[in-house]
Amino acid sequence: MTLHLLGHVDLPAHRGSGGFDHAAVHAATGHVYVAHTANDAVDVFDPASRRYLFSIPDLAAVAGALVSDESQLVFTSNRGANTIGVFAPGPDPKVTKIAVGVRPNGLAYDAKRRLVLAANVGDPAVPHSYTLSMVDLDGGRMRSSIEVPGRTRWTVFDPDAEIFYVNIMHPSQIVVVDARHPDRIARAMPIPADGAHGLDFDPATHRLFCACDAGVLVTLDAGSGKVLNESKLSGVPDVVWFNPVRRQLYVAVGDPGVVDVFDTTSMQSLGRVVTEKGAHTTAFPPAGDSLIAFLPASHRAALYRMEA
Repeated sequence: MTLHLLGHVDLPAHRGSGGFDHAAVHAATGHVYVAHTANDAVDVFDPASRRYLFSIPDLAAVAGALVSDESQLVFTSNRGANTIGVFAPGPDPKVTKIAVGVRPNGLAYDAKRRLVLAANVGDPAVPHSYTLSMVDLDGGRMRSSIEVPGRTRWTVFDPDAEIFYVNIMHPSQIVVVDARHPDRIARAMPIPADGAHGLDFDPATHRLFCACDAGVLVTLDAGSGKVLNESKLSGVPDVVWFNPVRRQLYVAVGDPGVVDVFDTTSMQSLGRVVTEKGAHTTAFPPAGDSLIAFLPASHRAALYRMEA
């Protein structure tokens, strides 16, 4: 199975530093929402027509975008303003901003409880700033702050177990928060490789895929924390996507600029696809037949289709 390049979508040029960061897809329209950190905006485009549509401005140093198809909401982590943004899909949305901790990055959402977890990068100069902010959407406020042992990376939510999983860079681990008790860490799972970074989850097998700065992909049992497999990566990774349709995993590696592809049944490498140096983030449409990589040097989105 390979990723075949179909073409590109030109996105707005960078106005500052930072390039692109996390992205998500709105299933009903197929539109992609990508954090354009350099522009303090989220860019929206249609991969089917290969057209840039519009941008949502005034999202300071936006680092993450998350779409809830169940609630028909888009969330952003606005690292430069210590807020999250909440708005409906579509052009010219009214953006509600809610204060969270220091420099939010990763986002996860419990649609049943309308509870957002913002994983805050923190500031080494600010004591106790490595935190998770639990945001009550209906109340429009942060309901609790949970201190964690180090800088956060990404986070995912398992709606069946009602569990949030959050990567911590150092000490390298995954912390677990039970959505029924969202004011404390329930447990932690050590990761046997430095720099837990990208994270995704396979609900069918209850496995977590944790890509680490040490250039290692660690597969764990989500319940016990047992390490099931370790695989070599092409370099320091960032965004990870699990494809439940094709049982594959895609790991973006900014240097040298590739996507590492794995068969998640065997955890064997299926090779790598060249993107562009610095391309550390991707988007995964839920249909399971395509992948989108964001190219910071040329400020474009590269569209790939999966072909046998």
